[in-house]
Amino acid sequence: MRRYLANRFAGMIVVIFLVLTIAFVLVRLAPGDPASLMLGPDATPEEVDDLRVRLGLDRPIAVQYFTFLTNAVQGDLGTSLFFDQPVVQVLGDRAEPSIFLALFSLVVALAIATPIGIWAAYRRGSAGDQISVTSAMLAASVPSFLTGLLFQRFLATDLGWFPVSGYGGPDAGFAERMGYLILPAITLGITNSALILRFTRASMLDILGEDYVRTARAKGMTERRVVLRHALKNAGIPIITVVGLTFALLVSGAVVTERVFNLPGMGNLVVNAVLRRDYPVIQGTLIVVAALYVLVNLATDLLYLVVDKRVKY
Repeated sequence: MRRYLANRFAGMIVVIFLVLTIAFVLVRLAPGDPASLMLGPDATPEEVDDLRVRLGLDRPIAVQYFTFLTNAVQGDLGTSLFFDQPVVQVLGDRAEPSIFLALFSLVVALAIATPIGIWAAYRRGSAGDQISVTSAMLAASVPSFLTGLLFQRFLATDLGWFPVSGYGGPDAGFAERMGYLILPAITLGITNSALILRFTRASMLDILGEDYVRTARAKGMTERRVVLRHALKNAGIPIITVVGLTFALLVSGAVVTERVFNLPGMGNLVVNAVLRRDYPVIQGTLIVVAALYVLVNLATDLLYLVVDKRVKY
């Protein structure tokens, strides 16, 4: 186990190093002078030269790369040109809505997908099974922005059950801010439940046909115990895999939903950074998202040991 963890951490370091290199190269590959692109066509030559000095673009490329890597290892991802704050602070200020939105959305997706997927596999070929599969395909096909707009129209505006958009005022407490995430979480949860539902159903179908399941039934065990204790536990590895990837995708990819509900999360931040040509923020977000994916993959692999004791590393 220690050797496996050591190899995984070594692999994580290699991945992060490659991401840092890609993030560094992307800015330098942009057509024209990066400083001129950031400031726009109205900038004076003096302003462009000043920014090039601030960003270190006047130094040799090898020196720039070494400085970038050294600062990144120390947790310094640069300074935002728009906010005039460290990128780490800018990302930290906007991490809360993105992380909690991902968590709430995952809970909603699991609450929808897991029981329906188990039931659909158990009733394979029935009308209910066909309806659940069709509904999953429909949920995956409808864009999240359309679902969000419909929910805003009927659930928030007409019925007044949820806030329409935003994240509360400056003095809003934690509970009030979380209330603003309920409707976006339902929107994302419904959309992402489709993949989890289909994986749950497929995994359960494979397990329910195994010999030990028939043996458990022959011994007189109740169907509830056979399905939930024996079949679901052994079908858990594929489900955990897709759940882990879904969580990482929700944290980094909820751009459209954050825009629709005007949430000050990382997705909204990246869109604005692209429009403002705030390259340090784009670089920093790319690095943070890559690190998140690596950590989620490691956590997913470790959860295999909890679900199935037969897994050995």
